[in-house]
Amino acid sequence: MKQVAYVLIGLLAGFILAGALFIVTRLPSGEPVKLLPSPTQPSITIQIMGEVVHPGVYSFAQGSRVQDAVNAAGGLLSTADTTSVNLAAKLEDGQQINIPAGSGAAAGAPPSSSNAPFLVLTTPTVPAADLININTATLAQLDTLPGIGPTTAQKIIDYRNQHGPFQKIEDIMNVAGIGPATFDNIKTLITVQ
Repeated sequence: MKQVAYVLIGLLAGFILAGALFIVTRLPSGEPVKLLPSPTQPSITIQIMGEVVHPGVYSFAQGSRVQDAVNAAGGLLSTADTTSVNLAAKLEDGQQINIPAGSGAAAGAPPSSSNAPFLVLTTPTVPAADLININTATLAQLDTLPGIGPTTAQKIIDYRNQHGPFQKIEDIMNVAGIGPATFDNIKTLITVQ
């Protein structure tokens, strides 16, 4: 009788072990695991101005370079001086890039030894004869101002047609789309006389 009990206990233990092995090794059931797409890196936004075809604010993927910003702005104007611009520098969020015009000593100056990824903005000195009269300028002339594209240039013309000539250069900030930052970039380039 004891032998029968041992056989039954052995069989029972074998069934329990076989059942546990079956449960552990069988394919899982239910919903398949869905993999989410990899998160996208946040974009960076920069402002490019100066001697480019379309100065303005542009957004780029992380790791973009100054050359990418120049390309997005339509390329360099023939008057651009890139000897002090590191076109291979990585862009940083909120960065402002000014592509200077080549003139006199600046055009022949050796490249800066600085590894700065952007230029320090200085107030350009423009002879009075080269100032753009915002009361008489054409759309093409206004479009050459940093931060002023064709749409904003047309807004300037529409504003002066509706309200008369600008009395002082600060009045240009009454035009939709031109705020203090844009005015600071163009105030030394414009006149009302």
